[in-house]
Amino acid sequence: MTEKMTFNQELANEYDRGIRRNLPSYDAMLRLVQTFLRANCTPQARLLVVGAGGGNELTAFGTSNPDWTFTAVDPAASMLGLARMKAEQTQMVDRVEFIEGTVDDVETEQIFDAATCLLVLHFVKEEDEKLRLLKKIRQHLPTGAPFVMATMYGDPADPAFDELFALWKAYWLDSTKLTQTEVDEMEKTLRSLSFLPENKIVALLEQAGFRNIAKFFSTNMIGGWICKAQ
Repeated sequence: MTEKMTFNQELANEYDRGIRRNLPSYDAMLRLVQTFLRANCTPQARLLVVGAGGGNELTAFGTSNPDWTFTAVDPAASMLGLARMKAEQTQMVDRVEFIEGTVDDVETEQIFDAATCLLVLHFVKEEDEKLRLLKKIRQHLPTGAPFVMATMYGDPADPAFDELFALWKAYWLDSTKLTQTEVDEMEKTLRSLSFLPENKIVALLEQAGFRNIAKFFSTNMIGGWICKAQ
């Protein structure tokens, strides 16, 4: 058990370092998300967290809002294990329902006061599947409920896209001991993800049944949008 806990802690530490290198303003984004949720939720809110693996949303929102409860969804068992570990460390595990799977595995009749989907959409390959995911989230929200989404975005055909990738590579080289070859390989993996330009992301949110859509966050190739269920 001790060896497993040590492994999980090491994995969590590496995950936390990596996500903050990919997104240097990660913690500021989480603070803004929390502010939006607190402004639009009651002190006893129930939140659906899509892509909760890693546990950072749980600890960022749960520790400051002791009466919020969460349903944490992630298809990766190892990442969901990290989320559970962090929830245990912050003594909030009794306020979290963990679901190893996707939004499809959330009981249809469950309705939440708010939802988040942070850094997930770019892993969903096809545009129609992205729309399906957003529609499934919408089905679990009442009219007017807040929703926050953050994703990598951009138009690969736009020269500015390459400039942002160049900055991303330079940051990794500047802040780690990785070699140029290693960062080049990381770039290949990242470019294989599914990017959409901002106008298509907004269109997907509208088609999924959201309104009052506003971009609240942007750092390099990652953007965030706030909206409400229509």
